[in-house]
Amino acid sequence: MRFLITILAIAFITSSLSAQEEKRGTVTIAGKILPFIIDDCGDTLLIAQLDDVSVSSFRKFNSDEDYKKYRRYRAYAVKVYPYAVEAVKVFRQIEVVTAEMRRGKQKKYVKHLQKELDDKFEDPLRKLSRTQGMVLMKMVEKELNVPTYDLIRELRGGFTASYWSTMGRFYGHRLREGYKRGEDPILDIVLDDFNISYQVSKQ
Repeated sequence: MRFLITILAIAFITSSLSAQEEKRGTVTIAGKILPFIIDDCGDTLLIAQLDDVSVSSFRKFNSDEDYKKYRRYRAYAVKVYPYAVEAVKVFRQIEVVTAEMRRGKQKKYVKHLQKELDDKFEDPLRKLSRTQGMVLMKMVEKELNVPTYDLIRELRGGFTASYWSTMGRFYGHRLREGYKRGEDPILDIVLDDFNISYQVSKQ
């Protein structure tokens, strides 16, 4: 749901009823052109739309430790959110683009795409901590409803998937299991607050 800044709208209507003279115009903020008015008191009022927001009740935790864990997970989720969005977007696009391709052509396309993604994301992803990487992985798995192992196997083959599954175990990641709700209730709460869905037009 998109929210109009109601207070500003009401202020605009109220001031316009009593204003002798008002000035209107537009201003560019963060690349967006927004309308504004200057009321008879000299106040500048902007009218804009806010992006989608999630409204939830106050969180209650069983202990300070759970609360600290929640804050830590949430901070990590905010950090990895752009990468999760990009991962889901790329996967959805691959699904559409390669749907009619032969297996060999699919592998060639994915390999080319991986090179582009490595150039763009390898350095920042390497700087993530183990827990940040886990949050990113679970965020993507939750949205796609597919374990990381199966994603790698589908895109890069069984040998590559097995290799990364073995490597993942050294860092405490179980790539074959995927996201399981209830396994970490605090993580569930955090991930529920982030929408990373992406739909590709098939036209």
